Amino acid sequence: MTGRLAICLLLLLPMYVSAQSADAKPGDIDPAEVVVRVPGMPDRGTSMKGVRARLGEPDRRIGPVGEPPITRWVYDRFTVYFEHNRVLHAVKNRSR
Repeated sequence: MTGRLAICLLLLLPMYVSAQSADAKPGDIDPAEVVVRVPGMPDRGTSMKGVRARLGEPDRRIGPVGEPPITRWVYDRFTVYFEHNRVLHAVKNRSR
């Protein structure tokens, strides 16, 4: 019986998630929560050495600044933020 209940709940989960998103209004979505991925962006935790090996040298390097030190590498389509020597985040650059 428990197995059947678990299967039923798993089958109903997509409908629940769909209903939750249908209730959202335009002002309810925080733009900071919208993540835009660009092909080639490195994953969080990748080392600077790994990013350089995969993407080559950045167009520009900025930093390190603050504590912990945050460094930015600017590529053509996105910017990579490092904390110490690991990717913290990568963001799509604004259109010029």
